Amino acid sequence: MAPRKRTVLITGCSDGGLGAALARAFHKRGDRVFATARTLSKMSALQIMGIETLPLDVLSEESIRSCVDQVSSLTGGSLDVLVNNAGAGFNMPVLDASIAEIQRQFELNVFSAVRMIQLFFPLLRSSTTEQKMIVNNSSCGSVLNLPFVGPYSASKAALASFSETLRLEMHAFGIKVIDLRTGGVRSNFFDNANHEMSSSLPEKSPYSSGKDIVEKFLGHGPQVSLMDADIWANKVVSDLSKRGGKGAPHRIWRGQGATFAWFGTTALPVGWLDVVVKKLSGLDVVEERIRREKKKRV
Repeated sequence: MAPRKRTVLITGCSDGGLGAALARAFHKRGDRVFATARTLSKMSALQIMGIETLPLDVLSEESIRSCVDQVSSLTGGSLDVLVNNAGAGFNMPVLDASIAEIQRQFELNVFSAVRMIQLFFPLLRSSTTEQKMIVNNSSCGSVLNLPFVGPYSASKAALASFSETLRLEMHAFGIKVIDLRTGGVRSNFFDNANHEMSSSLPEKSPYSSGKDIVEKFLGHGPQVSLMDADIWANKVVSDLSKRGGKGAPHRIWRGQGATFAWFGTTALPVGWLDVVVKKLSGLDVVEERIRREKKKRV
């Protein structure tokens, strides 16, 4: 008798995103994947591959409850792996970010994941496999704080903190909780962020003297090479499948720059790291312009 396929639900699986890449990687491994997104038509490529797709708006408790019922019906009342991948970026200097935009960032990147965990917990608890786990994609931004992405980094840091606490609280139920710290990966991340929120500085921004540099960063992020999404996803799924899932580390660092993020935040003096991230974001040039502008006013 063939062993039962591991069941995996992934949020944020619209075509072109990291969730879709993870869905392909799990499916390739032979797992039964439930790919979810707000709009089914945006997962057409996954549907062609034979991956099961379900509608899910992670900001709606009603939508999540409906998804729980659907998965329960399809699996006989259990789920082995929950991957909280849905999220969005919001790039803006903290001084220029509205509280409403920051709240929206936390609602999507933090509270929706907590809501998913709370409502899917009964299915995870009912799983009879030793591979049951929750994977939260917190990103390297949770520890490597770049300028101009404060709201995003803060929301991901909150998710990482929840993950650490849940890792302890879920141990009694045999559920592993894994913090996935993703670096630079080629996807539609910035396209989606720019579509939903402005990447332009407000007219009276205190950073207006460096407007060209800041807005370039807001729209495209740091100008570094990016890892292919499928390569990243295959590495992540391989990590999650070590020794049948029992050997999965509680933190996974994958993506371009992930190793530097780990090393920089654990071994480098803060001052050295500041020099690197300022240069990476262009803040060093912006600071110099602000200083020159200040001298002119004196």
